[in-house]
Amino acid sequence: MRISDVLRGKGSEVATVGPHETVRHLVDQLAEHNIGAMVVVDENEVAGIVSERDVVRRLRERGTDLLDVAVAEIMTKVVVTCSPDDTVDSLAETMTARRIRHAPVIVEGRLAGIVSIGDVVKSRINQLESDRQQLESYIAQG
Repeated sequence: MRISDVLRGKGSEVATVGPHETVRHLVDQLAEHNIGAMVVVDENEVAGIVSERDVVRRLRERGTDLLDVAVAEIMTKVVVTCSPDDTVDSLAETMTARRIRHAPVIVEGRLAGIVSIGDVVKSRINQLESDRQQLESYIAQG
């Protein structure tokens, strides 16, 4: 299964935030969209990614003053991305090895979607269920 199959099922909408927005705005948007991370976009290009973990860890260091800081100060600047042609299995390996939970999908330099570890797990479970059904059908016909 490919990342394009995952996006076809979940859609390609991505909640984004600008690097100059405050962490307070970021937190509001994470809660409003009920998501765990947002892609940071500057002039239509991916500039970074920021997650709930980033906020929590920096809150511990800096206290509530962090809420008035620009997202650019806490975002991860080196973003692990994928393409629609990548396989779900290869992305799962990358996410596990790099300990990341979200990967923006990039097509020709543009943000085309986002895949979470939950999307990857759901995809793999669906594939296993399909394989099981095919095996049961084969055995029953046998």
